[in-house]
Amino acid sequence: MINIRRVTWLERLKERWNLGSPLQVIIVLIVFACTGFTVLFIKKPLLQFLAGERGDTVVASILYYILILPLYNVLLLGYGFLFGQFTFFWAFEKRLFKRLSSFRKTKK
Repeated sequence: MINIRRVTWLERLKERWNLGSPLQVIIVLIVFACTGFTVLFIKKPLLQFLAGERGDTVVASILYYILILPLYNVLLLGYGFLFGQFTFFWAFEKRLFKRLSSFRKTKK
């Protein structure tokens, strides 16, 4: 009888991200989740800082979306460091900015 090994989503992520174990995949996913929740929690105070008492103006929202990308990346590296996955996230950031810079070059 043929034994077909079923590949789980954790195994696929492990291979795609070139990680050592499924536990490392879970830690990476936790880092992404923590970063996302942190960005969610700082949105309202940041909008109030940008727009004052009104809190949610169009200009403040535009500034928020411009500022959140670098802030998200810094938080991602910080959480990656705290969870012992800085090397993975540093490589992740380098790939991201390489893609962004190559996208910018093709537009010119």
